[in-house]
Amino acid sequence: MVTPLKSLAEDKIFVARNPRASYDYHILDTWEAGVVLTGTEVKSLRAGKASIKEAYGRVRNGEVFVDGLNITPYAQGGHYNHDPMRTRKLLLHRKEIERLIGATEQKGLTLVPLELYFRRGRIKLLVGLGRGKKHHDRREDVKKRMAERDVARALSSRNRQ
Repeated sequence: MVTPLKSLAEDKIFVARNPRASYDYHILDTWEAGVVLTGTEVKSLRAGKASIKEAYGRVRNGEVFVDGLNITPYAQGGHYNHDPMRTRKLLLHRKEIERLIGATEQKGLTLVPLELYFRRGRIKLLVGLGRGKKHHDRREDVKKRMAERDVARALSSRNRQ
């Protein structure tokens, strides 16, 4: 008897998401990166105590870092606890880092953390390369969503009859 393979979506245990990322940025490309953490940070993440709403990525000296990632101190950590807003290093392959360096040097491109999750017991951060949206772009997105919602309502009411 052959057991079915788990899909990749089942392997992920989400800790935090950035809902404003798709609203504020056009996401051009994404990368999955590991994060260098301490023991109490991992325990706090397993309890779901993190926020990536104000986080952003930065390339410095050929390495990629994330700033503004808030991991709440572990309740039972005592004096071993970590600084909740410290800068954390991201683990990427050299070619990925080189692509990020080239892309972030272009005008207006930013590294935006999208999701923080566990995959096979390791914490991963989905980082997107984004270009900031203008005000009129946001308006167009809202109009598009409203039009799709109206079409869905019309179809559902038509199916009920």
